[in-house]
Amino acid sequence: QVQLVESGGGLVQAGDSLTLSCAASGRTFSTCAIGWFRQAPGKEREFVAGIGWSTYTYYADSVKGRFTISRDNAKNMVYLQMNSLKPEDTAIYYCAARVDSVVSTTAYDYWGQGTQVTVSS
Repeated sequence: QVQLVESGGGLVQAGDSLTLSCAASGRTFSTCAIGWFRQAPGKEREFVAGIGWSTYTYYADSVKGRFTISRDNAKNMVYLQMNSLKPEDTAIYYCAARVDSVVSTTAYDYWGQGTQVTVSS
């Protein structure tokens, strides 16, 4: 079992930066792949970024070059650094974990409750 709690969301202006955090509990965290997803109003949830146990990372094209995912296994934390934010980045952001250590854009076993990010123009 892995429990996930996101934090760090808020209201920012276009061009600003924001860092989301995901606190994980569970003894298997260090071997899990972790993903960040987001869901905007009226839209389906979409993959944003993922990181494997070996720190391999993968990004959606829409955030590549602006967002950076990282993890600190000693602290059971995963971060999403978001730079040059745009109004279209507005969404609820979710942290997810999968028991398989390989990054996936779809299949995750555990989910957090989400944190709201709003970017004003």
